[in-house]
Amino acid sequence: MAILRGGKRIGGFDVRIGLPRDRSLDNVENDARLRQRAGGNPETTMGRFQAMVNEAEGFQRKARFYVNFTLPTGVLGDATRVSNGQTSGDDEAQGFSTAVQLQAMNQDQNKRRVQAFCSEIAMPNREAVTKEIRHNGPVRKFVYDYTSAPITATFYTDKFMRERTFFELWQKAAFSNTTHNMNFYDDYVAPIDIFALGNYASRQERDDITYGVRLYECYPKTISEVSFAHTSNDIQTFTVTFDFRYWVNYFIDRAGGIQLGESDFKQPTVKRAGGAFGGLISMLPPEIRRAGRDVLNELRRRAPIGRITGGRVFPPFKIPPLNI
Repeated sequence: MAILRGGKRIGGFDVRIGLPRDRSLDNVENDARLRQRAGGNPETTMGRFQAMVNEAEGFQRKARFYVNFTLPTGVLGDATRVSNGQTSGDDEAQGFSTAVQLQAMNQDQNKRRVQAFCSEIAMPNREAVTKEIRHNGPVRKFVYDYTSAPITATFYTDKFMRERTFFELWQKAAFSNTTHNMNFYDDYVAPIDIFALGNYASRQERDDITYGVRLYECYPKTISEVSFAHTSNDIQTFTVTFDFRYWVNYFIDRAGGIQLGESDFKQPTVKRAGGAFGGLISMLPPEIRRAGRDVLNELRRRAPIGRITGGRVFPPFKIPPLNI
């Protein structure tokens, strides 16, 4: 509610003047609060920490990941033998009447579901193997090899347990449970890709790959048991332990070129007061300034500016766009 309010009709326009109680919006561009920097003081330890978090665009989340499995050639080889009418010596492989059914089970439909149903997995570690050598004084530990421990993944499974069958067929590419013969090494090993997901501030995509590793020559060494109980109604899960030869970091050669965010928030910019008539209205008191702005806005709405005056209501003053 204004302290004083009055109005007059001049030339068909309602001109109203009032004295408001709240003057917090006067002289906005010189408000000291707009000169404050977002966040804490950057010269403190906590401020520098916040700046680093902003630059990194946040932390990695444990639930943001994706796994890509590639079946070995030994599994697809069974499909060729079945399609040619040849017996593979494997009772389980003979359960697929055509190569299309076997490939659909192993490669297309089931593969996408297996990757989506992976609920937990760990990226591999890497340990340098050292040997102590003593020449003079304290010993030196020389690296002569490196190793990585097997990784374990957990999967949800549907009522047909097709996800478990996926890895059973992969594991069986190494041997035949009928003839008990072993296959060649290259027939049952395949790579596995594990990706960490995130989003870049410069893009709208939510699930970009921010980190990734590839495990070479992988093989499902152990497929866990599946337990049942009348006392539980939880979703069935199982685990698979993978052996592999070595792994590499997809981004290690591009680590210096990864796009990062900004260490500070952008500061707000205040539009300088200009206005019509060369800034004449901005020089008036706030109460009269608002009344004059209303009059000019009404003129812009009613007068055919472009046709009559070529964009100028009162030559030689040009009316710029006004903020209503």
